[in-house]
Amino acid sequence: MNIFKSAALPLIAPLVASASLLGLAACSGDADAPTEAATPTLAEGITVSNARLVLAPVAGNPAAVYFDLSYAGDAAVTLASVTVDGAGMSMIHQTMEKDGAMTMMDAEPVTLVTGTPVQFAPGGLHVMAMQPSDAWKPGETVSITLTLSDGTTESFDAVVRAAGEER
Repeated sequence: MNIFKSAALPLIAPLVASASLLGLAACSGDADAPTEAATPTLAEGITVSNARLVLAPVAGNPAAVYFDLSYAGDAAVTLASVTVDGAGMSMIHQTMEKDGAMTMMDAEPVTLVTGTPVQFAPGGLHVMAMQPSDAWKPGETVSITLTLSDGTTESFDAVVRAAGEER
């Protein structure tokens, strides 16, 4: 009896079994079924104006997004997140004074209340678009999506501005 053949048998059997299971999974009927992406519900009562994305002076550094937001919905909601198309990630920041110096930090939840406009502007609330897209060019637009705490969304376009242009 060949010792190498008998020693390899316990190693080969699990590999054959695993390959068989993978083959069965690939042949299941569910693999051909179309997948539906969840369609977000649009937020009601949201109005966005003056939207702009300002590029950083140094390419690759985060860009800033500013806009004016008003809400006329029935229930109080908070702004859960902001997504900037083409950015690696987006963060809502607040510029605040801390220990005598101005600093940026994650913003507290932004509550939207009917009749109380919220301004995302330099020196206050703003969105940081981290890992910005190289495709963003001044004069073009980029899509921004707001997601509220109730799961509804609102998308709008922001004009891309070069560093140094009016923010």
